[in-house]
Amino acid sequence: MTAPTPITSRDNPLLKRLRVLAQDSTAYRKQRQVWLEGDHLCRALLARGHRPATAVFTETCWTQAPHDLRDASDHIVTVPDALMAGISGLESPAGVGFVWDLPADGGLDTGAASVVLDRLQDAGNVGSILRSAAAFGFGQVLALKGTAALWSPKVVRAGMGAHFGLNLVEGLAVDDLAGLGVPLILTSSHQGDWLHRGSLPWPCAWVLGHEGQGVSQALEAKAAQTVRIAQPGGEESLNVAAAAAICLHASAVGRIAGGGFALGAGL
Repeated sequence: MTAPTPITSRDNPLLKRLRVLAQDSTAYRKQRQVWLEGDHLCRALLARGHRPATAVFTETCWTQAPHDLRDASDHIVTVPDALMAGISGLESPAGVGFVWDLPADGGLDTGAASVVLDRLQDAGNVGSILRSAAAFGFGQVLALKGTAALWSPKVVRAGMGAHFGLNLVEGLAVDDLAGLGVPLILTSSHQGDWLHRGSLPWPCAWVLGHEGQGVSQALEAKAAQTVRIAQPGGEESLNVAAAAAICLHASAVGRIAGGGFALGAGL
């Protein structure tokens, strides 16, 4: 086990950098690192076989930390609890956090089951959709320009570890999707095939649009299929993250049954 290095000054260069990573939604793009705060995110990273560049513990947490967290990195530092509170973006600061070097951008994975985010703004929605993508077997999330930063602290927290199992590509234009090689399926609140009766291809790419404006006309023109979700309760529309979970689950069910089958045919 590596002995920790104590840091006691809030002006320490590492702590200054961590404050930026924790509180600036796009700092990761310049630093190519992300700050993962809390036991759940840290363990999610380790579960995917990754190691952090640096592990940061409060002095209190270090005395109680289990061996898997203590041995997680070759560079370990401890800080007073008050200094961790100055870094944290949480109301109740965690006792441990990891600094992880982002992997190199591998670009778009042709032929992969994907989720396309078209200018989604809410970090909670984006993180929730990433969780659904990972849960239902969609290994790639593609974010068009104007979408909330995928590795921002709020999106990472909402993703609850899903980030580490996905190929994430952001800053794309509509024309960049031409090389994806799978049919695009659009979601709509008022037109298209009923999801529970439609036939869903596999693999495919679900396109989820802006919370207020929906999917852009440029993407609509490229869609192979448009679907809508039955809402017998009469609401105007569903939250985009809730709609995403329903649609991705429908694809997962179709895949288990052999792919491309008609969900609820004859209903």
